[in-house]
Amino acid sequence: MVSPPLRLAVVSLAALAAAHADHAHDQEVLEGPLPSLWYNTLPGDGGTQADSVFSGISTFGRIQYSPCLSTDSVKYDIAFIGAPFDTGTSYRPGARFGPSGIRQGSRRLNLYVGGYNVPLAANPFNSWAKVIDCGDIPVTSYDNAYALQQIEEGHNSILSRAPKTNASKLGPSKKGKTLPRVITLGGDHTITLPLLRSVVREYGPVSVIHFDSHLDTWRPKVFGGAPSTQASINHGTYFFHAAEEGLLANDTNIHAGIRTTLSGPSDYENDGYCGFEIVEAREIDTIGTEGIIKKIRDRVGTTKPVYLSIDIDTLDPAFAPATGTPETGGWSTRELRTIIRGLEGINFIAADIVEVAPAYDTNAELTTMAAADVLYEVMTLMVKKGPLSLSEGEKVEL
Repeated sequence: MVSPPLRLAVVSLAALAAAHADHAHDQEVLEGPLPSLWYNTLPGDGGTQADSVFSGISTFGRIQYSPCLSTDSVKYDIAFIGAPFDTGTSYRPGARFGPSGIRQGSRRLNLYVGGYNVPLAANPFNSWAKVIDCGDIPVTSYDNAYALQQIEEGHNSILSRAPKTNASKLGPSKKGKTLPRVITLGGDHTITLPLLRSVVREYGPVSVIHFDSHLDTWRPKVFGGAPSTQASINHGTYFFHAAEEGLLANDTNIHAGIRTTLSGPSDYENDGYCGFEIVEAREIDTIGTEGIIKKIRDRVGTTKPVYLSIDIDTLDPAFAPATGTPETGGWSTRELRTIIRGLEGINFIAADIVEVAPAYDTNAELTTMAAADVLYEVMTLMVKKGPLSLSEGEKVEL
């Protein structure tokens, strides 16, 4: 015989369960990755179910993976691709592990049902844009010339395809097509040269916003001595070659975060010859983040196609120690993210982040998390800008 207190408890639990069932009826049943081993109802405001943030295969922000270089079965609007190359570095090697490190550092970006960017008021993981991770470009470590060719061709294969959204609409590319955007995970900064070659094949010369502590426009005889043609292309000279090859739009390019030593004042003269304006890192103390944002926006405008290249050494080594050529006196992670958010509305067609060398990081993954967070801001800007299509009557400004 059941005692009255126990009977009351049983009745109360049954009523509670019934009420919970009625409430659950009002919600869509969302299944986890393995329903038989995972709870399959999700309380709250109807987000998307996910497994644990620390489990599963690492892709950027835990987005869908597709081997894009071997299949075109998945259409996308923004693609992440890795370029594991570091044999153009002059100091610390190890950026070949950057793509995998950045993906590891990005795991918590889309934490369970998260991903909403509060300052930019958008969720790049849940928007009009189909975003996928295409894995890595296969890159040889034995022949730099061939490796750069692999990066250019692999990137162009991803960039030149029809996107998922607005594929039939006119776009700013040379062929008048709408194309997807590509974000590349480096790799040392040499990779930006083949990436620009790929971009220019589709768009023509582009404006570049370059976050870095170094100019990277050095003449080869100044940086490295150029004992051979191939040796002249490295992570300190690639913009010189880009200018020589006509990849850069004239006088609409800008560096931000510069604080390196020079071979002499003539380095600045050469930088101007390559078409760049310079924002020194120390200017943040006088004009602040808003002043830096204004300089960048005034230089590149909001209509021209713009390529964004971010060296993680823009950050001070206190925030990003794991990089090939660290320079003290840099910006904080908060400052860099604020500046990038201030570039909303600029017509970014592609981007990269480079010089992440995880072997020099702390166990807390400071650098790889910082790199992932910076790309999260870039990804959000691209989503907020909308597809790379021209509105009716609009013409691209070159």
